[in-house]
Amino acid sequence: METAVSAFPMREQIVILDFGSQYTQVIARRIREAKVFSRILPYRTPAAEIAALNPMGIILSGGPQSVYSRKAPLPDKKIFDLGVPMLGICFGLQLMAKYLGGKVERGTKREYGKGNLTVKDSHCELFGKLPKNLQVWNSHGDKLTKLPTGFKTVAITENSPHAAIENRQRRFFGLQFHPEVVHTPKGKKVISNFVHKICGCGRKWTMRSYIDQAVEDIREQVGGEHVILGLSGGVDSSVAAALIHRAIGNQLTCIFVNNGVLRANEAEAVQKLFRDNFKCKFLYEDTAKLFLRKLKGVTDPETKRKIIGNTFIDVFQKATRKVGKAKFLAQGTLYPDVIESVPIDGNPASLIKSHHNVGGLPKNMKFKLVEPLRQLFKDEVRLLGLELGLAKEVVWRQPFPGPGLAVRLLGEVTEERLAILRNADRIVMSAIRDAGWYYKVWQSFAVLLPVKSVGVMGDERTYEFTIAIRVVDSQDGMTADWVKLPAKLLETISNRIINEVNGVNRVCYDITSKPPGTIEWE
Repeated sequence: METAVSAFPMREQIVILDFGSQYTQVIARRIREAKVFSRILPYRTPAAEIAALNPMGIILSGGPQSVYSRKAPLPDKKIFDLGVPMLGICFGLQLMAKYLGGKVERGTKREYGKGNLTVKDSHCELFGKLPKNLQVWNSHGDKLTKLPTGFKTVAITENSPHAAIENRQRRFFGLQFHPEVVHTPKGKKVISNFVHKICGCGRKWTMRSYIDQAVEDIREQVGGEHVILGLSGGVDSSVAAALIHRAIGNQLTCIFVNNGVLRANEAEAVQKLFRDNFKCKFLYEDTAKLFLRKLKGVTDPETKRKIIGNTFIDVFQKATRKVGKAKFLAQGTLYPDVIESVPIDGNPASLIKSHHNVGGLPKNMKFKLVEPLRQLFKDEVRLLGLELGLAKEVVWRQPFPGPGLAVRLLGEVTEERLAILRNADRIVMSAIRDAGWYYKVWQSFAVLLPVKSVGVMGDERTYEFTIAIRVVDSQDGMTADWVKLPAKLLETISNRIINEVNGVNRVCYDITSKPPGTIEWE
């Protein structure tokens, strides 16, 4: 398949060169929160390619390496001659110093965690309208010991004599701390000062402006051809469907596959939203029995995932033939999917993850891709959905895994065990919503364990299954903490499951954070 990169013309954008920092995406998000478009590129991107994007500024991210390591990621040195403002963060500062005549050495003391920054030059635009003393977050062992040519120190910490530096003439700046993380409380203002005051960007990156341009782009890309979209009912595919439908109307056909491991009433809800409310062309493939037949006797979680993924592709391919001639396939690929699917150093071993929306479908599917969300983060997709008129229940839907209930049902997937899990999950979701917790947490769901235990019901001995309840809070799913739900709510959930779900006599609450655990059980 041919991937079409969106032609969305960003007249004002900041380019971030990624040197492997765990915070690179956070930098991009902070810039977008300042209503400026940001784009992450691999550190080795040629300067000529960066210049062609006409960025208003460049940020050099942090990274885990020392600038003097043999494995240190080094950029095209011509980036320093592009004539645009530049901000180096942590490793980015040290890299800038190394290239421009400074000196970086291993510190006698490492600087990790909270620190106190003292601004020495109040005229530095990075710290405009900020107090002289700031709490910051550090994460480095090396430190700058000699300033690069033309630079001066504008702020210090207890252990860094050059915690912030600038070359005002070239509009080059360096920060030894991380302004992007929440542990630097005034960091958003520092980033805002860079993109607005120093780079001269306006505040034009909004979802309303994105809709207008994206609709124009989709129409230009698609022309009079037809588009197929695999609808899951999740946030990403739903928003993509609504956006594309606004652009081309009946040229879009949504295909919804019932894989047999959906939540209660999920298939009906998706059909009602897109076929009845949005009046989309809609093809419903009820293949639940096929999926369950292929899953019979399978207990290994990874095998379950592969079976569901491969079967879905087969079903979807056959369904596309029913639609007729379609030239384009639409996907709800997000910006993190794109970033995480590109090796940082060109070595496949450094790949963060292989995403199902990035190269996951078979190459013999002769479609060109339409990916209107390819430049957006999850929170931006939600805002876009609201702008498009999607209901809050759709836009703020909690994440649901592609393999569905199959990975929340440990052991073999059978109709009987699915019915138990569906009922328990329905109760969990209902109780969480009624108590006002649904939009306060990242995910809440039930897990059916392949464990039976002895219980007593109506003076009779029982030997039935156990349900685990999982409720976690997270910002991005990378880390998560279990939610301290009120005891009364947990009691309500437990009592309802025991009383309403046949086959269950015990309920447990999962109090494991991520790490060490994962959010899903399989």
